Amino acid sequence: MAEGTLFVVATPIGNLADLSPRAQRLLAQVDLIAAEDTRHTGRLLSQFGIETPQMALHEHNEQEVLERVLERLATGASVALVSDAGTPLVSDPGYRLVRAARAAGIAVSPVPGPSALLAALSVAGLPTDRFCFEGFLPARAGPRRARLKTLAAEPRTLIFYVSVHRVRDALADCVAAFGHDRTAFVGRELTKLHEQGIAAPLGELLAMLDDGRLPARGELVLVIGGAPEATAGAAVQPFERRLLEALAAELPASRAAAVAAAVTGSPRQQLYRELLALGGRGDAPEEGGGPA
Repeated sequence: MAEGTLFVVATPIGNLADLSPRAQRLLAQVDLIAAEDTRHTGRLLSQFGIETPQMALHEHNEQEVLERVLERLATGASVALVSDAGTPLVSDPGYRLVRAARAAGIAVSPVPGPSALLAALSVAGLPTDRFCFEGFLPARAGPRRARLKTLAAEPRTLIFYVSVHRVRDALADCVAAFGHDRTAFVGRELTKLHEQGIAAPLGELLAMLDDGRLPARGELVLVIGGAPEATAGAAVQPFERRLLEALAAELPASRAAAVAAAVTGSPRQQLYRELLALGGRGDAPEEGGGPA
């Protein structure tokens, strides 16, 4: 018997009308739906009169049940993977199943649709040509602040999911890491009845949270503008500085900056400028205008 197909199906993040006609049809036609929460998905299915059997597949049991799903696929059954809201695998379970299905040679097909991160980015009014998605920040203060510190010089637009229970701590740490005036946007309850989208400097967003203009309720997406080019050189970390000093003693400045960039992931131009600021001697310009 031919192998089945694993469909990765995006479901609404709020407004049920956002479930595409194709997604509705596939959810009704597949043999099994692997759902993050069968009760939650059951309510969605009932809205559209869909009675397809479900199996729970969530972060705590994914490794255990994926073999059962693969067995169904291997016998020719088709399976739809859904999460509670949005696109599966994006801060949701399903990665292990998709990886295992691909390794087994089973077809995996996307059924695109709602995504909270793209919904927020599309209305934030911040650059969209380059962005990075950081998911949920660590729950504990120390790791959260360390993560944000590594992103302080990131020039791309940043997108975070924020737990409502930690939104104030997260915003306060963002202000400390990125500055009071860094442009940002909070999307709250996107596509739902009480949708709210606020674009303001980070410090003002924190003040709005404190005075109630931004309620600490519902689902939150935080979008933060990238680091301004003028400040990028100021964010070189102590480890990077020590690495640059050690490399500069053995290599030309441009080569030292290139090696440090490969090790740390920081922009080569930024590291080259830091070397010069430390008193290093710049190289003759490279073909193409110098360090990139």
